[in-house]
Amino acid sequence: MKWFFALLLALLVFGGAALFSYYLFFKQEIAVRHEQRGDVTPAPTPDISLPEFQAAAQLRQESKLIEARDALSAFIQKYPTDLHAEEAKDLLGEVNVDILLSRTPSPEKQEYIVKSGDVLAAISRRLKTTPELIMRMNNMSGTMLHIGDRLLISHPEFSIVIQRKAKLVVLLDHGVFFKQYHVREEKLSLKQPAKVTTKVSETMAWRDGKRVGFGTKEFLGSTRWIRLSAPAYTLYSVSDSAHPDITQPPPPQGLGLDATDLEELSGLVNNRTPVTITD
Repeated sequence: MKWFFALLLALLVFGGAALFSYYLFFKQEIAVRHEQRGDVTPAPTPDISLPEFQAAAQLRQESKLIEARDALSAFIQKYPTDLHAEEAKDLLGEVNVDILLSRTPSPEKQEYIVKSGDVLAAISRRLKTTPELIMRMNNMSGTMLHIGDRLLISHPEFSIVIQRKAKLVVLLDHGVFFKQYHVREEKLSLKQPAKVTTKVSETMAWRDGKRVGFGTKEFLGSTRWIRLSAPAYTLYSVSDSAHPDITQPPPPQGLGLDATDLEELSGLVNNRTPVTITD
């Protein structure tokens, strides 16, 4: 009987050692094979850029516009292909517009004192801006001016790059990213040149199927278009949450943007704004 217990003890000792050795030396190899077969879900890659993006977004929520702009610009340069890069560009565009339309000082802003004989259109031409931008910057409800009025004027040097494949209309200021707008609808012929260099021909406003002019009571709430000099390229408004009932029929060809975006963009550009269209 003693020999039986001795044999059992030996089996337990040597068997346990063998099992320990098996797991020690072969467990890693087994795990690798499982992963290769797809049996094991790889650990998720940490989102290392998220805290920086959230910190930049928080600055905007706190109305620290200059700091938010700088933080978002630095984020995009640091993580140009990151998961949050496009979202950061969208947010940077909103911040840039906030700064442009606010009383926040910037090198491009100047104060203009209205003199006798001044009208809004003449001031905008002389200072290379747009009447609508002057009105928005100064919270004006109409075009009437009074001698001695102090107007805050900004004259950015805007240009547009349309990226067909990315479905983006990118607004640049002095060649630097300012804001991007997303194309929601595309009506173009199949054959398009790889690159088109053109300019804004005119901004248009529609109401009840008729063209309306800037400064008229019909202009407010009108449907905006931007027609380019290049044939077949018109940026037109499509319905969005703020404009659910766009009744103006679209042009035969062109690119559709959210009505809110096109309303904003049409107030920033004029018939001198250069446009580049690329694939």
